[in-house]
Amino acid sequence: MKRTGILNRHLAGALAELGHGDGVLVCDAGMPIPDGPRVVDLAFRAGVPAFAEVLDGLLNELVVEGATAAQELREANPEASALLEGHFPGLDLVSHERLKELSAGARLVVRTGEARPYANVLLRCGVFF
Repeated sequence: MKRTGILNRHLAGALAELGHGDGVLVCDAGMPIPDGPRVVDLAFRAGVPAFAEVLDGLLNELVVEGATAAQELREANPEASALLEGHFPGLDLVSHERLKELSAGARLVVRTGEARPYANVLLRCGVFF
């Protein structure tokens, strides 16, 4: 058994399969899940695990070259907005409807237990070299 890092075997395996340019949607419990991408649902109950916890864990495992979130985030969820803008200074903001459209092209969806609006981000994988 792994001692550190991500212990969820479904998530660890899905992350190992990602390549350059692949999309990973990290989303709250209310985001519609598109058909097609592999889904790892971590939601246990409302707020558990939190969006910030899941995002921080993923960022320890992934190289990210870009991120996209909903522009509505800034007004509706300033805490998540500050978190994302702190991690991704070049955060691309689009309408929530556009984010849902872009999510259909993600290779992996990681659903958190977050129960606050617009706590969603589409990550674009980079390479470590």
